[in-house]
Amino acid sequence: MNETSSGLTDAISTDTPAAGARGQLGHPEAVRHTQRLTRQFHRVGDHAWCLVGNGLSNQTFIDAPEGIIAIDTGECVEEMRAAIAALREHTSKPIVACMYTHFHYVAGTRAIVEENGVRELPIYGHAGIEANRLRFGGEVAPASSRGLVHQFGILLPDSGADGLLHCGLGLFFRNPGHAPYTPGYLPPTHTFSEPVTLSIAGLTVECTPAPSDATDSVTLWFPELGVCVNNLLWPALFNIYATRGEEYRDPRIVLRGLDHMLSLDARALIGAHGPPISGEEVRQTIIDYRDAIQFIWDQTVRLVNRGMTLSEVTAAVHLPERFQRSYCTRQLYGLVEHHVRQIHGGLFGWFDGDESHLFPLSTTERANRMVAGFGGREPVRAQTRQAIDAGDYRWALELGSWLVRGDAAEATDRALLASALRGVAQHTPSANLRNWCLTRALDLEGTLSLDRFHVHRFSYGEVMASPPTRFIPVLRVLLDPGRSAGMDEELVWQFDTGERSGLRIRHPVAVPTHGDTATLAMTLSHATWAALLGGRTTLEKALSDDSVTTDGSVDRLRRFFACFDHPSFQGTS
Repeated sequence: MNETSSGLTDAISTDTPAAGARGQLGHPEAVRHTQRLTRQFHRVGDHAWCLVGNGLSNQTFIDAPEGIIAIDTGECVEEMRAAIAALREHTSKPIVACMYTHFHYVAGTRAIVEENGVRELPIYGHAGIEANRLRFGGEVAPASSRGLVHQFGILLPDSGADGLLHCGLGLFFRNPGHAPYTPGYLPPTHTFSEPVTLSIAGLTVECTPAPSDATDSVTLWFPELGVCVNNLLWPALFNIYATRGEEYRDPRIVLRGLDHMLSLDARALIGAHGPPISGEEVRQTIIDYRDAIQFIWDQTVRLVNRGMTLSEVTAAVHLPERFQRSYCTRQLYGLVEHHVRQIHGGLFGWFDGDESHLFPLSTTERANRMVAGFGGREPVRAQTRQAIDAGDYRWALELGSWLVRGDAAEATDRALLASALRGVAQHTPSANLRNWCLTRALDLEGTLSLDRFHVHRFSYGEVMASPPTRFIPVLRVLLDPGRSAGMDEELVWQFDTGERSGLRIRHPVAVPTHGDTATLAMTLSHATWAALLGGRTTLEKALSDDSVTTDGSVDRLRRFFACFDHPSFQGTS
């Protein structure tokens, strides 16, 4: 834990890139971090195990008097099966209960049921898990999916200079060895939203809500074992801001959870990510971790109060050298300067007092004017190359973005910006930024395409796994105001499940309703609705084979659906 490092106070260092085991090029500390995330089944004291490196998250097992308590089950059934197989090398005791630290890693629980053959498994978790699972996807699905692809390097190659090193908190978003990633989520059978003390499998468990990167995170304390399982302390500086785009994570709330964890005086910490920490290191690691987060918040607020613009604040806030002694407070996942921006946005919104931000030009117009002001595209290209050669990647990114965002961008311009992004990727300790920059670089070069993440895509299975009415309100964000101009029409969906819901197009907006005042109705099955949204059929086909019927005009129904940006509603699949 008491490791030393240099050059990590900045987002982009001057250190020479190092090579990973498969030829991946990255910051030396980013490459070294791979070893902390490599698969290992850790024994923690006499009554706990933690599997690291099986996926993005850990799976933890507590040896209780009445059997094994499993904590978190990963991204899929295959991931949890692998974890159980590792457990079976050490004990044959049955898994008698399951607990969730938060909603992110709960999709492999069916593997427990498969193994022990029980029909009813007691599962403990926060009452907010169900709502959080439904919240993801929906209206912001394309942007959320695109963000995941960028941040976790999901489409990066496995090897070579651009190959995926890791995801900062785990080796990969999803372990390729776990395909086809069978979903196996089971909802909690016992929920809580306030601190509660439970008796599970013969052990006392204190469950304390502790919001972190998820509002439903809980800290699990086993006082008889001196073991704390949590989703607060990660193997990298806490991500106040996630490059994939997320709701504001208020550091003050996170600090409360860390202070509670510090008060436990635990002998061992097991996290949702990274290797466990034991003994004397526990207390000092928590102190450094919480102090690093408080430092970023306090100094951001201090400098904003002094009237500094956001760019000035981000340039001024750097973690002191003290926080380099532990990898848990290094910028191996996100970056301090991005966290500063998120704190400002969370407290004060987008405007930071910089006059130029009041009425900025459109991106294209500004790029065109900047290129013209620098003497045209060739001089800007020349300066971009010079900046890349000098390792001045911040300036290279700005210059290159003018060439690409302005009019008349050419393949040469996209290649230059890709080169600048690749330079950042090889010189930043942050896994988030390395993955983001390489994904964007490959996209610019045409090696991979992110086009499918720029449209709303609904999975047939996702729709079938939810109430059929869930996705009707989502159509609001697919409405094209040009196509709906002058329309005032309400439609009610009537499903074979007995559920119904409505939507009223009122000129440029679509307003969810109960459908009680609709003069246009359609009747269909849950499966047909899933096929429509999932692109397996079209409205025209569904009308022709009577899988969709209407008690109003077919032409009115066509006009209603033609207002939305979805190929199934436009007559094509």
